[in-house]
This record gives sequence, C-alpha cells and structure tokens, in this order.
Amino acid sequence: MDSVEPEQTPFAAVSAQTSRFTRQYQSWLDKSTPYVPYRWLGTFALLSLFFVRIFVAQGWYIVAYSLGIYLLNLFLAFLQPKFDPSNEAMDNDMEDGSVGALPTKQDEEFRPFIRRLPEFKFWHSATRAIAIGFLCTWFSIFDVPVFWPVLVVYWLILFTLTMRRQIQHMIKYRYVPFTFGKAKYNKNSS
Repeated sequence: MDSVEPEQTPFAAVSAQTSRFTRQYQSWLDKSTPYVPYRWLGTFALLSLFFVRIFVAQGWYIVAYSLGIYLLNLFLAFLQPKFDPSNEAMDNDMEDGSVGALPTKQDEEFRPFIRRLPEFKFWHSATRAIAIGFLCTWFSIFDVPVFWPVLVVYWLILFTLTMRRQIQHMIKYRYVPFTFGKAKYNKNSS
C-alpha cells in the first residue's frame, strides 16, 4: 500500500519559509560578528543615506527625530554598566547602612565593566532602526508637517542633559566604558 502524505497547509508552508529566512538571517549576523569596523562603517553609510534622503526630500523630520531619540537611548544603554553601582549602593544602604561603590583598593573584589547593552546588540538595533526609518521616508503618511528647528533644538538639549548626567554618573562611580586609555598589560611578563 502506498501511503499518501498529507498536503502541507498554507500556515505550515509560511511557517517553514519564515523559519528558513530567520535561520539565513541569523547565519549572516553570525558571520558579521568579527568584522566590527566594517559593520559600523555600513551602519554610518546607511545613516548618511538616511540624512541625504531627509535633506533632499525636505520632510520626514518626525521620523528623523524619533530615530535620533531611539539612537540616543541605545547609546546611553551602551554606556551604562549592567549592574548599576547607584542601585547597588541603595541596596547596600538598606541592608547594612554602608555606602556601596566600585572597588578602589587592591584587596577589594575586581568586577569588570559589563555593558547593559553589548556592542553587537547596539549595532544590530541601531542598523535595524535606521533601515526602518529610511523605509518610512518613502511613505507620505509619516511626513507630518512640523517646524524642524524646534525638534533639532529640543534634541540637542535632551542630548546635552542626558550626556551630562551620564558623565557625572561615570565620574561618581569611577568607571570608564571604553577600552582606549586603559592600562594594558603584556601577556609575557613574568
């Protein structure tokens, strides 16, 4: 007897195709992981293309403003430590009455800087957001008429205030989220 295989339902076919595209997309992401400078150059090229589109079309300022706010949020998450010392200080205050801080002496526990948002996720989210913003500039429904200089001034004020607060936080709890300028030790030193 020949067994007849049941026909594939449309939902199963769409699900299989989606799964195949997801695996392919993840494969490309995995292959791009070691090429940090090239990934960021591509992202900045896409951002430049987005700005040229905004400049030439003379519109979609709300899209650009929303993208700027989102990228600022991502950048702040990239700069912040995963375990915020100010939250730990409040927790320690409640528990034992002492103020917690990052290690400052030789005998204290070493805790490396771990970002709240890793570099790869920052790049991926930023690139995806820029691509979506660029796509939105091709639809007139997103072209809301606004007085763009107000948006630029508001974004600059927001950027200044949030970065000042972040830098004060970095100084207060003595952490540097970047690797340049930090001491490097030779592996072969005995």
